[in-house]
Amino acid sequence: MLFDCETFVSHLECSETGERYPADQVANLSKTGKPLLVRYDLDQLVVALTPDTLQSRLPEFWRYREFLPVRHKENIVRLGEVMTPLLNAGSLERQLGQREVVVKDEGRLPTGSFKARGLALAVSMAKELGITRMAMPTNGNAGAALAAYCSKAGIESYVFCPDDTPDMNIREIALMGAHTYTADGLINDCGRFVTAGIDQASWFDTSTLKEPYRIEGKKTMGLELAEQYNWELPDVILYPTGGGTGLIGMWKAFEELTAIGWLTGKLPRMVSVQASGCAPIVDAWERNLTQAEPWQNASTVAAGIRVPVAIGDFLILNAIRESNGFAIAVDDKDIIATQHDIAQQDGLLLCPEGAATAAALIQARERKLIDPDERVVLFNCAIGLKYPMPNDSQSMSLANPPAYAEIVNQSS
Repeated sequence: MLFDCETFVSHLECSETGERYPADQVANLSKTGKPLLVRYDLDQLVVALTPDTLQSRLPEFWRYREFLPVRHKENIVRLGEVMTPLLNAGSLERQLGQREVVVKDEGRLPTGSFKARGLALAVSMAKELGITRMAMPTNGNAGAALAAYCSKAGIESYVFCPDDTPDMNIREIALMGAHTYTADGLINDCGRFVTAGIDQASWFDTSTLKEPYRIEGKKTMGLELAEQYNWELPDVILYPTGGGTGLIGMWKAFEELTAIGWLTGKLPRMVSVQASGCAPIVDAWERNLTQAEPWQNASTVAAGIRVPVAIGDFLILNAIRESNGFAIAVDDKDIIATQHDIAQQDGLLLCPEGAATAAALIQARERKLIDPDERVVLFNCAIGLKYPMPNDSQSMSLANPPAYAEIVNQSS
């Protein structure tokens, strides 16, 4: 077979046992029911690609195609996957006396969230492997990304959401072309619909970590961050963690970059941020468990991290421990307050999950888990406009205009 994309995929590998599986075949979980990881011939990759080569390529995550699994360029499904910016959070720097705090703003991606990374790769590989129907459970943003990329690729999509998913997300998913359903349960309950329909509806299960390629898409966050930092990574990364694909993917990227000698200095400490109303990874971390126990009665304003059970929990915990990181939970009231403060002081409209990382930084500094001289990156995983916001505006009448001086005095 002749390949026209320079990819160096060698095989798939069970994340638990290391057992090898052939690449270029439709796959979900390993025989032991664990996520499959894509492996590459890194010795060949490093011969074919240098950091300087990247400079001539478009500022999109497909610039890292040698690190990605798509073999035929006609199967790449593009919707404008820009490199996302690093934005200074000066108010937090000053408040905490922190050396550096930057926000990686993933809300600039198609469908307004970092889910575009994983689903761009999952759908591209589905197209390459001849899959014609895909399904997933979602708290909102992943479903929107699946719908958009499937519509672009000519693939049918079916999406199942908890019935309290933000209405904007549900409408977006349906408008982008997915067959959209809401259910009276959480994301893991919606996952049962997907599993139950595999045989009868003949769809491919695209649930978090139940196929190998969403990790590879999320891995581009780590590749991109490394390049933006000139191959010397920041000290601490705070990541909002639901299913944890992004944290796992970034750590995989750092391991691959280390193996080919591109990174200098130590790797960052990975911090898993969850809401106190749904914190199975934090609980497992604090109890020194290798796997998390299902969280009961999960509830938080940060819908994207309301994941009571994650199939990749052991991979998340491994990355935290290997990086000398930690897991931390924050209350909803702190998420909301921090979102408000950063919006009004830095002009950054974070989604609740992104605001959770900022609230976690404040708490981590108070607990002396992060030093003031460390460089910190917060991940804002979606555009804040997709979420409910308070209405603090005031009304006025054209027939009875206000006393403008009085308005200014009241606002000061």
